[in-house]
Parts: sequence; C-alpha cells; structure tokens
Amino acid sequence: MNLFKKIRNNPTKLVFNVFFRIPPLGRCLPDKTYLKLQYQSAFGRKLNLDAPQTFNEKLQWLKLYDRRPDYCTLVDKAAVKAYVAERIGAEYVIPTLGVWEDPEQIDFSTLPERFVLKCTHDSGGVVICADRSQFDPKAAKKRLKRSLHTNFYDMGREWPYRDVPPRILAEPYLSDHSGEDGGGLMDYKVHTFHGVPRVILTCRNRHQALQEDFFDPQWRHLEIRRPLHENSPEPIARPENLERMLHFAALLAEDIPFARVDFYEIDGRLYFGEITLYPGSGLIAFEPESADWELGQWIELPGTGRE
Repeated sequence: MNLFKKIRNNPTKLVFNVFFRIPPLGRCLPDKTYLKLQYQSAFGRKLNLDAPQTFNEKLQWLKLYDRRPDYCTLVDKAAVKAYVAERIGAEYVIPTLGVWEDPEQIDFSTLPERFVLKCTHDSGGVVICADRSQFDPKAAKKRLKRSLHTNFYDMGREWPYRDVPPRILAEPYLSDHSGEDGGGLMDYKVHTFHGVPRVILTCRNRHQALQEDFFDPQWRHLEIRRPLHENSPEPIARPENLERMLHFAALLAEDIPFARVDFYEIDGRLYFGEITLYPGSGLIAFEPESADWELGQWIELPGTGRE
C-alpha cells in the first residue's frame, strides 16, 4: 500500500505525523489527546479509554493513569540494577563498567577489548564494540550524543522516561559458544500480568532479520506473531533457566499490572536485561488480532477490580 492510500484510509496518520515529526508542536498536546491521535494513526480505530479491552488499549490507559514513582527506577537502565540485585541477587546483573553524562567523558582506553554502550533513558541507543580494531570512537560519540538529546517521553508519552537522567552506561560484551553475541543473543522477554508470568517472547537474529516467537510458561509455541517479524524457521530450544526466569520475573514485577522482564542465557548462566512497561509503546498489532484482546484480559486496571 502506497503512502497516498495509507493516508486516504487513515487520515489521522497524516495529522499525527505532523505532531510527531515536529516535537515542539507535539509537546503542545496533552498526553491524552496525543495518545488518541497516535493510537488511531497506528490502528485506524479510536482509542477506547473509558472501557479499554485490548492489550494495546490498556497500555495506553496505564501510561495515563498508573503513575507509581518507582516506575522511573524500573525503566532506568542504570538505576534498575540495584533494584534487581536486591530482589534476585547481584550475580544476575550485568556488571557496570562506567556511567557518564557526556560521551566526551569516556576514556575508551580504560574499557575492555569488547564492550557495549547504551543510554539509560531510551530504547535503541546502543553502540556495540565487538572488535576494537574496527571500532570508531568518533562515530560512537556522535550516535550517543544524538541519543542523549532524544526525549523518549515525547515519542510515545511513556511518562516514566521523562524523569530518567540521560546518561551513558558501559557494560561487558556478552557472547556464548553458539557464536551469538551482544547484538544477536537470544533475548527472553517474560510478559507478566500482576506478577504472574504468562507469555515468553524470544527475539533472535537481530543483525539480519529479527525473528520473534511466543511461548507459554510450559514452553509450548503459541500461534501469535507481530506483523513486522517472522517466526524462527527452526525450533527454539527450551532455555535451561526457564523456571528461574519465570520465578525472577514474578519477583521483579510483583504488583505491577503489566511488565515485561527480559533475560539473557549465556552458556547456561542467567542475566537480567531490562524491564519494559509498554512494549512497542502499545502500538504494535498482533496476528491474529484476537491475541490483542486475549492478552488484554489478563490486565485488570487499577481501581477496576484489583487494588
């Protein structure tokens, strides 16, 4: 479908793109108005905030009305480490090599031969050094500066990010004997609903074409997918630490209406990745569409039956 047809079928998309691409203009809109435009632009239908039913609708509601102060710590990639260490143990936390407010403060000579740099306040601001001989510090600084100046809250009104101080975090480069590395490691994303793990999403092959597969807690493959990514063409083995992942996810997401808790498994050893409260900002469809409704039924909104 070409751009003209997309706009003709969903005129709101054109209106929203104006506000999205001009951040100062978008900031003039109240959160509720912005999210209504964004949701209708993404799905071609109105956002029901009075009686939300689907997973994506309820994520929008939670953005607006579930404002626990500790969420700011949970989404901060540096600050969350103390929370995780206290809840499940420091041995499951990826070590921190350094934290800086400005890329110019980084002394790359003090970092190991292989490392990862990421911003604490956004999603996707990552620089991977897999081979120092091929690493370009100037390009890395440029990318990090761009990420530091990106206000992630502006993009999807995910309010916890608004108060996360933008910093740069350095961590060791992770790899396992399968040849998968810091950018291609299998990512296990445990979807918890009120502290109960119900779905695990695996992500692999990030360097080429990302593959995603959904499983239930018994590691049965679910016939659910998201339109932009195919399933893996080969079976995905049950992780050695599955039960531990599920247990830890429940501990870390206790009493939260929805939270996705990510893990890596490196040569049989488990590491915490991050906590995400609004996957895809609640703007990614499911196939079949009924999965959006089914996942939504596991979220009981605060004040509507669950305190």
